[in-house]
Amino acid sequence: MDLLLRDKTVVVTGASGGIGRALAEAFDAEGARLVLMGNSAFDALEDLARAKGWKDHLLVKVDSTDPEAMMAACERAAARFGRLDACIANAGRWTPEHALVHKASPQRIKDNIAVNLLGSMWTARGFFAALERSGPRPDGHGASLVFIGSTAGRFGEKGHAEYAASKAAMHGLTLTLKNEIVELDPFGRVNLVEPGWTVTHMARAALDTPGVVSRVVRTMPLRQLGRAADVARVCVALCSPAVSRHVSGQTITVAGGMEGRTLWDAEQVDEAAVRARARSDAD
Repeated sequence: MDLLLRDKTVVVTGASGGIGRALAEAFDAEGARLVLMGNSAFDALEDLARAKGWKDHLLVKVDSTDPEAMMAACERAAARFGRLDACIANAGRWTPEHALVHKASPQRIKDNIAVNLLGSMWTARGFFAALERSGPRPDGHGASLVFIGSTAGRFGEKGHAEYAASKAAMHGLTLTLKNEIVELDPFGRVNLVEPGWTVTHMARAALDTPGVVSRVVRTMPLRQLGRAADVARVCVALCSPAVSRHVSGQTITVAGGMEGRTLWDAEQVDEAAVRARARSDAD
């Protein structure tokens, strides 16, 4: 099936990370022209482009938490390719150390919100500004913006309140911007993808901790971890005017059917005490 993405210009932020790299590879396979944005791991992004022979794609080093830098980066990309057709706001931050909210430093909280929430908003701002300048495509293939959230934004994540809060806010951002994008492009769409536990460099240390994987899959009917390519393929589908032309304001969860978070291990639960309390409450 032709996804109608050939020669479309697609922006990917956080392109040097695990999901970002999978996004770049997936859109490149569809013949899209890529604007790959990275910051702290920009050298790795350049290495990837050299290894893949990506000479025609544009690589941009930019801090997504800087609103004016993101605006300038989108302007540069639009000047290079003539317009921007799709954007994946993928850049993210997750602090691996477990910290209850009253013990998390203010700087940790600010840094996570600056990257995950405000960085996504600055990305959308730059993309929308470029779309306003170019106007909609004459072929009616509407623009597409996809945010990368997290199941933490739906179920919460103990010890990572700042991450969960920043990802939860993307629901409101998505539902608002899907109503704004049509002011610029009548067929424009905005959606949110929520990965669950996905094997990436950011999550690898946590997943390597004994017992974590078994706790993670305990809430999932599909007892497997997600792959970055699983997330990337959903984003490709959402950006495709052939597949998702009438899909906007939706949240797609890529988490094996996850229903929540495991809060207690079996050995932490005193079953006799729980039963006794239940009988007492009933009385």
